[in-house]
Parts: sequence; C-alpha cells; structure tokens
Amino acid sequence: MDNKNSSRRSHRQIKAEGFFRTTLFSIALLMIVLVLGVFVTLVVQSVPSLKSLGAKYLWDQTWDPVNNVYGALPFLLGTLLTSFIALVISIPFSFAIAVFLGEYNPQGWLSNFLKSTVELIAAVPSVIYGFWGLLVLVPIVRDFETKFDILPYGIGIFTSSLILAIMIIPYAASMGREMIKMVPSSLKEGAYSLGATRFEVIKMIVIPYTKSGLFAGILLSLGRALGETMAVTMVIGNTSLMPTSIFAPGNTMASVIANEFTEADHTLYLSALIELALVLFVVTVIINMIGKRIIKSYTND
Repeated sequence: MDNKNSSRRSHRQIKAEGFFRTTLFSIALLMIVLVLGVFVTLVVQSVPSLKSLGAKYLWDQTWDPVNNVYGALPFLLGTLLTSFIALVISIPFSFAIAVFLGEYNPQGWLSNFLKSTVELIAAVPSVIYGFWGLLVLVPIVRDFETKFDILPYGIGIFTSSLILAIMIIPYAASMGREMIKMVPSSLKEGAYSLGATRFEVIKMIVIPYTKSGLFAGILLSLGRALGETMAVTMVIGNTSLMPTSIFAPGNTMASVIANEFTEADHTLYLSALIELALVLFVVTVIINMIGKRIIKSYTND
C-alpha cells in the first residue's frame, strides 16, 4: 500500500514537473514572439519610407515634413550623445553608491535610508524630472553657459544628459550593490588577514569578482537612457537641426516620435516616424549585443 501511494505521489510530481517545464518554455517562447512581433510590425509599417527614402534616410541631415524630406541623422546623433554623456556622468555616482551600500555600510538606518532614496529616484515619473529640469536645472545651466560665453540656451543636449544621468543612477547602483554583497566573505577575510586595506580589497577582490555584474548594470542604465522620452522631450529643445555642440538644442529619436506622431498627416510622414522607431529598436539591440559580448569576455577572463 505504501509503495502504491509512493508511486502515485511520484507520478504526480513528474506530471507537475512536466507542466511547470512546459509553462516556463511557453512563457519564454511568448517573449520571443512578442519581440519578433514588435520588430515585424515596425518593418511592415516602415515599408513606404524604406522604399521612398532608401538608405540615405540614415545619414541625411534634413528633416522637413512639409517638403517630404526625412533624414534621421540629427535624431540618431542626439540619442547617442544624450545617452552616452548621461552614462559617463552617472557611472561614478552609481559605483560610489554601490560600494558604499555593499561594502562600507551594508546595514543600519543610513544604509536603509540611502537604499530607499535610490529606489525612489527610479520610481519618480519621468514627467516630474522634466518639470524639475525646466524649473531648476535649465536656469543653472543657462548661468553656467553665460559665464563661459556659450549661447545661453539652457535647454539642450547637455541639460537632457544631466536629467538622464540622475534617472539611470539607480539601475547600475542597485545591481552593483547586490553583486558586491555576493562576494564571498572568505576572499575578503583572506585579503585582510594578509594586511590588505579596505581600498585594496575593493580594488583587488571586489571589483574583479563583480566586474561582469557591474558592467551589466551599466548596460541596463544605457538601455534605459536610450528609450527615455518625456523628460528628454521637455528639456532638449526639440529642434530638427544637427547639434553643433553638446550645449546646443537637439532631439532624440524617442522625443521626435512623441512630438510629431499625432501630427503625421500622410502616409510617408507616418512611415518615416515608424522607421525612426525601427532604427531606435535596432540601435538598442546592437548596443545590447555588444554589451553582452563584452560581459562574456570579462566572465571568461
């Protein structure tokens, strides 16, 4: 009797395991289908623009819907500039927060308060950052530009990069903190026993052990910056001209789509905007693939 009950229980466990495996496989397959569906939809809707404009769409510098002239280069350049400048600005702060919370002060009221603050930064809606940027950051940047004899726009690529830097700090900081906390205590204790200082432990033990995770957090931050729309739209200046400097007004692919999509009054204009979304999709995929390869090479090292 016991053997029969045990056999039934084992049979149920096998069926449950099979159902669970099938569910996981179905969800994973659904994610692939969704991504491919988005890509195919963008390609299909971009066909009129692809046929009419061709490859010159990517390097043409003029965006003039009135005359049916569409060039994506100003927006592509604006997207890459704002994202990478924001990334460069945010990395020191993200890394400092991760090291402080993961190594220097992992527990206590100050640690909990800082973690809550960082999480709150990620939770604030982007439109709030946009309003804050217009009311607070733009006047500060304008004063800075005036002191250095730069045209005092206030708004522009540099301002939007500062906003983006603040917005993406929590992503790299949170992942970095978790990776640093996962470093085995035996490795650090062994280094301390040999006379290493805390700085040397961080430099020689913590960073090499967590470098792939830290880079993954940076990559996550970059992906967030590439797709940000509302906050950037409010402070970048929204001009279709090629940016002449990082302080000049500009536009990103996401912001121009948000600004002009409802105004697209004919097929080619709408298709050109959708092709812009396709370019943004492809750029994001390429950057993620490059990042994954770099992470893999770090892991192998």
